[in-house]
Amino acid sequence: MKALVLSGGSGTRLRPFSYSMPKQLIPIANKPVLEHVLDNVRALGVTEAGIVVGDRGRQIAEVIGDGSRLGLRVTYIPQAEPLGLAHCVTLARTFLGDEDFVMYLGDNMLPEGVADIAQDFTAGRPAAQLVVQKVADPRAFGVAELDAAGQVERLVEKPQQPRSDLALLGVYFFTSAIHRAVASIRPSARGELEITDAIQWLVAQGAEVRASEYSGYWRDTGRAEDVLECNRRLLESLRPGIVGEVDSRSELDGQVLIEAGARVVRSRVEGPAIVGVGSVVEDSHIGPGTSIGRDCVLRDTRLADSIVLDGASIVNVPGLYGSLIGRNASVGTSARHRLVVGDHTRIEVAA
Repeated sequence: MKALVLSGGSGTRLRPFSYSMPKQLIPIANKPVLEHVLDNVRALGVTEAGIVVGDRGRQIAEVIGDGSRLGLRVTYIPQAEPLGLAHCVTLARTFLGDEDFVMYLGDNMLPEGVADIAQDFTAGRPAAQLVVQKVADPRAFGVAELDAAGQVERLVEKPQQPRSDLALLGVYFFTSAIHRAVASIRPSARGELEITDAIQWLVAQGAEVRASEYSGYWRDTGRAEDVLECNRRLLESLRPGIVGEVDSRSELDGQVLIEAGARVVRSRVEGPAIVGVGSVVEDSHIGPGTSIGRDCVLRDTRLADSIVLDGASIVNVPGLYGSLIGRNASVGTSARHRLVVGDHTRIEVAA
């Protein structure tokens, strides 16, 4: 089985971060989302992965490389325009050949993996096997309607009156039957080749299409709030350790990882939390749920439940919570509020 990982798209809900970096490279627990995805793919026994990339493909390739670091052989498949998930299957036809494959959205986090579902697919080999989960409001998702035996009867995209609460999670298993389906559909009203239309075509042709309900944690990391929530969740299973330096006047409480070259000076760090490679935390209090990237500087600062990306500096800030601080950003204080704010930024200023 091969893997097709979709890592294009503009990431409009993650602006302003997605202006300068692919959303799939946003770090969660100090590792890009896309690496978490590829780890899950490798856990299925997959050794070849095609990554569909848009205009940020070079940045993705700089991080992932040829995949050998992750135990994979990676092929990059360019997509000039975001023309739908089924269009990605068309672009990947040569790479996929006639092999079975898992298609995985590159911004979806399922940290517990999908190995059991992959085994079910391999054993039964339906034309398609979907991964679904019950959600509170199905109107925001593609929804699968099943019969009593778990066979998919119908897929509906964002139904206003849903007949099912089983949302599609963005992980699909396919045999080569999907290629005929993709070639048989036409663009939707929004001008895209929809994978739901291709799967519905299989259903209409009488092919076996099944759905497996996922019981683990799942998060689409398309918004800053989701990224932070997912970071909190993954840090709960953090393996603590001190590889960097912690002076005698500092205190670590709970699951805390101090990575190589990092220094903690006259500070308190409450876990779960990570202080990344080469970062300095001085005269500060770092609270739970915080990931600090590489080469950051935090001085005279209180910070919790946040993600600080590589190279950022936070100095003399008495209270930050639930924040996502971009690469090489500088955060400080002054006697009056002074903001240099990019497009689509959200700022909350204390009254």
